[in-house]
Amino acid sequence: MAAHAPTTTPAEPAGAGHPPTRTPPDEVARRSRREGRAYRRAPYVYIAPFFLLFGAFGLFPLVYTVWISFQEYRLGGGDPEFVGWDNYVWLFGSPSFYNSLWKTLTIGLISTVPQLLMALGLAHLLNMNMRVRAFFRVSMIVPYATSLVAATLVFASIFANTPGGLMNVVLGMVGIDPINWTNGNWTAQIAIATIVTWHWTGYNALIYLAGMQSIPKDLYEAASIDGAGRFRQFLHVTVPGLRPTILFTIVLSTIGATQLFTEPFLFGNGAEGGALGQYQVLTLYMYNIGFEIGRLGRAAAIACVTLIIVIALVLLNTGLAFLRTRDKSQPLLRRRRGASSKKVSR
Repeated sequence: MAAHAPTTTPAEPAGAGHPPTRTPPDEVARRSRREGRAYRRAPYVYIAPFFLLFGAFGLFPLVYTVWISFQEYRLGGGDPEFVGWDNYVWLFGSPSFYNSLWKTLTIGLISTVPQLLMALGLAHLLNMNMRVRAFFRVSMIVPYATSLVAATLVFASIFANTPGGLMNVVLGMVGIDPINWTNGNWTAQIAIATIVTWHWTGYNALIYLAGMQSIPKDLYEAASIDGAGRFRQFLHVTVPGLRPTILFTIVLSTIGATQLFTEPFLFGNGAEGGALGQYQVLTLYMYNIGFEIGRLGRAAAIACVTLIIVIALVLLNTGLAFLRTRDKSQPLLRRRRGASSKKVSR
């Protein structure tokens, strides 16, 4: 009797014999709308934590400061009492306010302008092919990473009034008598501006360097074909190409200049701003009124006026820098692009 191989029945595919399940069109449309709403809401959800933190630690203190500026509120005593514009009337009648405003502007000017010019030059040098370029680039951030308190104390010893101070020793080598740095009007401001310049120049240089590396190389090639040397390329290609970066650093430097506190506070050993008020900047004046004299309402009025001044200065600097760079850059860039297109056509 012959053996028969066992026969196997092929497995029936799942769902065979049954019609495929179809999602109703209405359900598909609802699902599509839900996914669309979720997609549109996602950016708001992601960015919401920032605005929540900003509202708690940025917007609320700002609104509270404005409210306090209309109150008579003393440090450590009593409830706030509404006094209307009295704090602002007192502020605009105070000679110390105008002195601190002038010192803020002058120190900011003599520290910001050299700082940004040197940063631009350093960034241009760092952008060249040179040995141990990475070492020099990293070195630029060292002053910024150094403690500002430690740096101010070191510079206070450099600008010491005694003949043994390093700066007076250097001046003595060229026949100049020792200078009383901390007690002079302009000498104290120059000393503080030197600290600020040393601290921020390398930081701004790295920002400019990042901006330079984004400038197209064909602009430099076109300028070279036109016969422009390194210096002319820097003036007519690099500087116009860095216009947004320059505006950014101007805004940062303007804000930083109005927030100077540590340098004059430590350099003058207190919040009084010196015997002549030679380094009495706005933040130092506000601290003195609020936390040493104890008039928090008046200090809040100083803070509000300072904020308005910062916004005005930022808008003014940005507008002037934009107009100046636009007028200079547009014709030159058009010529460079024209030369570049001619080179391509050849």
